Amino acid sequence: MKSNRKGFTLVEIMIVVAIIGILAAIAIPNFLKSRKESQKNACIANLKQIEGAIEQAKLAGKATPASTDLYGADKYIKTEPKCPYSGSAGASYVLPATDAGLPTCPNVGTLPEHILPAPTA
Repeated sequence: MKSNRKGFTLVEIMIVVAIIGILAAIAIPNFLKSRKESQKNACIANLKQIEGAIEQAKLAGKATPASTDLYGADKYIKTEPKCPYSGSAGASYVLPATDAGLPTCPNVGTLPEHILPAPTA
């Protein structure tokens, strides 16, 4: 008796689906963690860029530069950076009110890790 078996059995398909489900259960949390970490790193990089622009403005003689002094085609930063965690529109960073202050992320209340690292002496 010759058996013409074509295709997969239900058990084989269920095993493949179970394996794919296990792999997805492992991969998705790692992906979400990596995404959150990259957004934090991008936010910190933006804060460092703003801090550098403020320092350049101070060297040019501006005591406490406003955002109009920092952003523009002929200014220190071409386009105003936005926090990547805030969605597609993004939220503007808060500039320091004093010379000694540092720029801060608007999401720092909900995301305390979105801050510039403390300066090393």
